[in-house]
Amino acid sequence: MPQAAANITFISLPKVVGFFIVLLLCLSPSHVVYSQQDTRDSLALTIRVFEKKGLDTLQSQRYINLINQLGRSYRFVKLDSLYNLSNRALSLSKALQYTLGECQALTNIGDYYSDKGESEKSISYYQQSFILADSLGNAEIKAGILNDLGAEYSYSGNYADALKSYLKGIDLAMEIDNKLMLSIINENIAGLYSSQKEYGEALEFYEEVQKLNEAIGDELIMAETFSNLGELYSEIGQHQLAMQYVNKSIAILEKNEIYDWLAFAYGVKGEIYLAQEKYRWALHWYDQSQLLHKNLEDDRSRIDLLNGLAASYLGLGEDTISSRYALQGYTISKKIKSLEGQRDCAETLYRINKNGNDFEKALYYHEIFQALSDSLYKDENKKTLTLLKTQINYDKQKAELISTNQKALARQRNYVNLSIIVLIVLLAAAIPLYFNQKKLKRLYKELQVNTKNLRNREAELDGINKTKDKLFSIIGHDLRGPIGALQGMLKLFSSGDIAKKDFSRFIPKLKSDVDHILFTLNNLLSWGHAQLNGTVSRPKMVSINKLVASNVNLMSEMANKKSIKIIDQIPENSLAFADENHIDVVLRNLLSNSIKFTPKNGLITLEAEEDSEHWKIKVRDTGIGMDESTQQHIFSENSNITTYGTNDEKGTGLGLYLCQEMVVKNRGRIWVESTPKKGSTFYFTLPKVTKRYQKAS
Repeated sequence: MPQAAANITFISLPKVVGFFIVLLLCLSPSHVVYSQQDTRDSLALTIRVFEKKGLDTLQSQRYINLINQLGRSYRFVKLDSLYNLSNRALSLSKALQYTLGECQALTNIGDYYSDKGESEKSISYYQQSFILADSLGNAEIKAGILNDLGAEYSYSGNYADALKSYLKGIDLAMEIDNKLMLSIINENIAGLYSSQKEYGEALEFYEEVQKLNEAIGDELIMAETFSNLGELYSEIGQHQLAMQYVNKSIAILEKNEIYDWLAFAYGVKGEIYLAQEKYRWALHWYDQSQLLHKNLEDDRSRIDLLNGLAASYLGLGEDTISSRYALQGYTISKKIKSLEGQRDCAETLYRINKNGNDFEKALYYHEIFQALSDSLYKDENKKTLTLLKTQINYDKQKAELISTNQKALARQRNYVNLSIIVLIVLLAAAIPLYFNQKKLKRLYKELQVNTKNLRNREAELDGINKTKDKLFSIIGHDLRGPIGALQGMLKLFSSGDIAKKDFSRFIPKLKSDVDHILFTLNNLLSWGHAQLNGTVSRPKMVSINKLVASNVNLMSEMANKKSIKIIDQIPENSLAFADENHIDVVLRNLLSNSIKFTPKNGLITLEAEEDSEHWKIKVRDTGIGMDESTQQHIFSENSNITTYGTNDEKGTGLGLYLCQEMVVKNRGRIWVESTPKKGSTFYFTLPKVTKRYQKAS
């Protein structure tokens, strides 16, 4: 996915556009399309004119700006010219102590090393440029360099620092209300999440980007975003929507002759057809992209193009041509140290050699592909968590900074108030003191309210972190295992490594795993909804005996597998005033637990008693019971008790906490009585339905 947008012909800019180009676009009332060669010729001629007539200080600064601009125009066309011209501008700027020119030159050299795949050098030059930009106090220039740094960090795999740079750039762009820079950086963050296959988060950022683009009102900027959205939807598998976006982009880019982005858009269209195995159409659009790439020097975008061509020819049975393109892509990937490019091209080369029965080469490329895939997979897991943690930490640091500033302002206000008090004391006596006392009380109350709000927010943040940890623990320990086992069995079956007859023996186990996954997901969804929205009870008249009968029927298969007998002794007239869905969750979890911890040929009894105001429901089993310590903690939110049933059934430790929360929300209470090796009885109460009579009017 390209990293930015600049409407200058024959320049394939990375998505993170150089901040000086953004600055030029912002200063221009409209984006005029020029021939890039004409632009370079015009700049070179102007430079020669300056050199002939001699330069004063102001003209020298303009002269340096022209050299930097000419150097930038050679990016993606002739990298050596970019480097040489930028170094020349850097030397002149240092001699004249021209900070802006030095800043521009350092950024250009950073671009040069970025395109050469030397991330460490590129980041070093960007950082030097940022220090100079900071000394100038120009928020627009600083935001652009942070954008460049974010892209380079992402190229080198440092996603945490990439996201930090982007977020700081957004803050600066918001300070000066620079919608173009906000659009670019938000789109870069969307690309960052998309590269980690976090498509939901990426689409959220794209929504913000499209709002900003509409406010800017430039169709070329919209077209660039449409191209990136086309690629994203292609990766998701929504090919029709992807095609709609890329076609809109191509129509605008062709009309305005923006060939750098057009080369990318053609490649995206080829990618969409390739995903649908329409190889000739894919090849047609890749060829269109390749024609435009002949005028460009952009190795990063060429890797995807070459691998796409290789995959298309492989699909058409042209293995020799396919191999040539895949090897070119693999060579470029190694040159600029692109692990993803090496992985993708190695996979294509593995398929080509396997198809040609050259198993030695096929094995060689498969080992490269597997090693890179494993490495990237492990990294992606860490990077995804890092992105989330980085964003949370950054927001927390920003909140702490705001809090510190507010305290400093409060101290200043106190000093002012104190001065006023002293003045009033000198001028008058009782009345000023009286009003001052009232003012101090009001300020003290405000301080108490602010302190309380701060503590509440701190508690909320702590709760969010605990919720996140518990969620990841449940998913990692209780869902990943059964799903992995199911995937493994299906993979063995689909590859023919296990016969259908042998596979059928595992079906009961697989069904049990799927039932466990479904039960856990239901509890997880109920718990997650309660954490996000709070447990809201919607009570109405509920028939307890019908709910019990429904859940007994639901759990009967599980009980039959262990020859457990369930006796339902709930009276038919048992009506409670409660939320039906909540009580259904409670009964399902209690029954499931009883079956889980009751050995074969056991007995489970459900009973209900009533008093003047409540129904007391009992779920009694002849299971293994529990000790006093376990009884005291099983209903706790922070309980990490995860035990195994008599047949090694696994639970999440979440169900009983969910029961506790839902019973309490329905004005009841829940408790347990248990004796080890003899069984357990769970009790919970619910309000009875009270009959009200009205006199006839």
